[in-house]
Amino acid sequence: MFGLFNLMGYRDQGKPTADIMRETADLVRLADDAGFDIAWFAEHHFSNYCVCPSPLIMAAHCAATTKRIKLASGIVILPLYEPARLLSDIGMVDALSDGRLVLGVGSGYQPFEFDRFGADLGESVERSEEILDMIEEAFRVPVFEHQGKHYQIPPTHIAPRGPNGVPEIWIAGDAPHLQRLAAQRGYSVIFSGRNEGVDYMVSMRQRIDEVFREEGANPNTTKMGMLRFACVTDSKDEAREFVENCRFQVRLAANLRNRHEVMEDTGMMQEIPLENEPDLDQMIENMIVGDAETCAEKLVDEIRRVRTSHIAMFFQVGRFPNVQAMRSLDRFASEVVPLIEKEIGPLDAYDPMGPVTDAA
Repeated sequence: MFGLFNLMGYRDQGKPTADIMRETADLVRLADDAGFDIAWFAEHHFSNYCVCPSPLIMAAHCAATTKRIKLASGIVILPLYEPARLLSDIGMVDALSDGRLVLGVGSGYQPFEFDRFGADLGESVERSEEILDMIEEAFRVPVFEHQGKHYQIPPTHIAPRGPNGVPEIWIAGDAPHLQRLAAQRGYSVIFSGRNEGVDYMVSMRQRIDEVFREEGANPNTTKMGMLRFACVTDSKDEAREFVENCRFQVRLAANLRNRHEVMEDTGMMQEIPLENEPDLDQMIENMIVGDAETCAEKLVDEIRRVRTSHIAMFFQVGRFPNVQAMRSLDRFASEVVPLIEKEIGPLDAYDPMGPVTDAA
């Protein structure tokens, strides 16, 4: 049910990349010990929004220091890769993790990144579909070939491969064309809750359900996940500190999406406020932030109304100290999860596709 999402950005100029990666690995080990299902690693390029250009490398690194938690790319930006190399990397990480790789994929959304790769964002969906064709075929049979519009690969054997064939595939599902692709291929979907509250997540779920039905697919048989900011704390000051850092991340993401990015000579992205953004108090209300009882109450409401089967949470964002993020994660596992299970029963037996519970 619950996962850890690692964005791996920084807000203070000069913070060593090695420290960010070390702190991330510490969080993943704690999540593994705490019983979290999946640890996700973002992929972004060329800015302090995220210093992880390869979620597969981070997954491979953490595979060596964890025991049971699944390790997920969140997400691999497919059209930025040379397919044959990507296939080999996927197979190797899946083998190193003994089949624990979850392959989160997407077509990308930041023009800033595509420009610097010399890639055409307008072709991203077509290229992503072709690469997905290759992923499915390459790990299904010993030898595959591909002759498509954008890529041609002669008969090829991908030697490194995990124990279970094609890895579990999740699609980043904010965009309708990706939701449609998931419906057509039977992939799981994960979308971002951003800085919004439960009503936004319900509307996203309804939109995805509608797309699935249009494609003749049953959304109730599909795993549906969402990304949420989370901080378990009894301190109002700590809650505001965390949410202020969440706002920083949301602003950078929106500016990169909408071509409003401004990079300083230092390489840092300027934080530009968004139009009509909620204030910090409203963000605290929207997000999974507060004491254990408050966080549990919010999550029970979201689980029931959104009918989600997976919630991946940001515990560390911006300059929020990792020691506080680890304390929050630990409290989530030891205090929040038992309160949730008291309301909905054991998580491993909970059926998110049951009857929809309307808002009170």
